[in-house]
Amino acid sequence: MLTHFTLLEPVFDAMPEVVFFVKDVQARYVLVNRTLASRCGYKDKEALLGKTAEDVFPRRFGRVYTAQDRTIVSIGNTLIDQLELHLYPGRQPGWCLTCKAPLRDPSTGTVVGLAGISRDLRADESSHPAYSKLATVVQYIQENYVQPLNLRQLAEMADMSVAQLERYFHKVFHLTPRQVLLKTRLDAATALLVSHDKVTDVAALCGYTDHSAFTRQFKATVGVTPTEYRALLHGTAAAAPKA
Repeated sequence: MLTHFTLLEPVFDAMPEVVFFVKDVQARYVLVNRTLASRCGYKDKEALLGKTAEDVFPRRFGRVYTAQDRTIVSIGNTLIDQLELHLYPGRQPGWCLTCKAPLRDPSTGTVVGLAGISRDLRADESSHPAYSKLATVVQYIQENYVQPLNLRQLAEMADMSVAQLERYFHKVFHLTPRQVLLKTRLDAATALLVSHDKVTDVAALCGYTDHSAFTRQFKATVGVTPTEYRALLHGTAAAAPKA
């Protein structure tokens, strides 16, 4: 099975905005593309082989990715378009959509590993006929992310039905309107956490009336709690989360 993926290496190496990997049942890399190696600070792809995500990413992020891998291997579930925050070289945060799928032995059906891709978010399909209307909606969401999402209002703004709005959003931005709101709120949160001590203050500034819900959503999407994320950026040990 690995041989088939190896044949595709030149294709994935030619896609600088897509991370590609294959892992074994211990969640260790057995095949990666150049983009992943570069993001992890390695000059050669072979340097990643035999390592887990926890070995090559900042620990608090890497351990989440590895735990995710082991869950996929043990349960056999598929992860589709998981919105994730990655730290790129220089500790610059960037958003991506990650897909992972278990690899099964064709004769026994046993899970023998997993394969996945993470693609950077780029709203670059500006040639789409609905782009200008969608861009107006995105701008509105970004300027009013503290407010609850009202899909009907956004659809009227774009002169579309709710179904059309969601379909075109996914086509152009590869995200739903709710994911755009979530991304915008968490973009704001990651910036505010640098300068604000209290998680409760950041939660309120990002549109969350329940700071516990904010902490759960932040960890579910980013992989660490808000307090742990701030400590990671500052290069310090994470303190106990503030409630």
